[in-house]
Amino acid sequence: MKKESKNKVIAIFEGQKIRRHWDEEKELWFFSVIDVARVLTGSVDAGAYWRKLKQRLKEEGSEIVTKCHELKFLAKDGKYYLSDAADTEVMLRLIQSIPSPNAEPFKLWLARVGYERLEETADPELAITRALKTYLQKGYSREWINQRLKSIEIRKAITDEWEKRGVKEGLEFAILTNEITQAWAGLTTKEYKNLKGLKKENLRDNMTNLELVLNMLAETATTEISDTREPKNLDENKNVAREGGSVAGNARREIETKTGRKAISKDNFKTTKNKRLPQGE
Repeated sequence: MKKESKNKVIAIFEGQKIRRHWDEEKELWFFSVIDVARVLTGSVDAGAYWRKLKQRLKEEGSEIVTKCHELKFLAKDGKYYLSDAADTEVMLRLIQSIPSPNAEPFKLWLARVGYERLEETADPELAITRALKTYLQKGYSREWINQRLKSIEIRKAITDEWEKRGVKEGLEFAILTNEITQAWAGLTTKEYKNLKGLKKENLRDNMTNLELVLNMLAETATTEISDTREPKNLDENKNVAREGGSVAGNARREIETKTGRKAISKDNFKTTKNKRLPQGE
């Protein structure tokens, strides 16, 4: 397989093929707009349908079209051609613009999700309850779920602390998280996800109980050190993040010495589905 086509895969949607591409750098799936339009409308010329829809959206002043990107997808003749692609968020917005009965389930789902988020804003406990049910339905053990819910609480504490110190949500949160992860696990966040064979999946949702505990220790230590040191800028926060992560890093190495096993596991939830995640390798 050519290097440029390694991340080109086929997704099955209601028995139909949807071409998609995984962007390693952005960590996003991009889907063929024409393929989705064909499935939802049943059009014999999905390309023409999309061109007309794109023109209408432009005339209406929609920003959706500008967020589509051209990517090379494999065609029936075995060659690659440039075609419009959209990530999940943009694709869901596009689906709302398609007047087709097949798109109605998606529109209803989006409306339901929006309603649930409004409920959770008014009563945050609903989000915790919903998360518990979701993890149970996926097959996680109650022991693991208790750890995961606690990790969410600890994560909220550290992000609140970062906001207090002027750290910006998004890129700067990701930078500090990466510093903590590398300090305790010896891996960057990306390397950790690659080890577990993850793409868009949440790293914490694929950690073992031991990994979760160590990650919680790293974040708790970082929060406590930050509260004491009161870092003034991103560089100072990075130093604090490394120090907090190193607390858990020392604990990890001590555990590995005592047990003779690595604390960092390549296992993810998919490889251990319906089983309790192991305590490391």
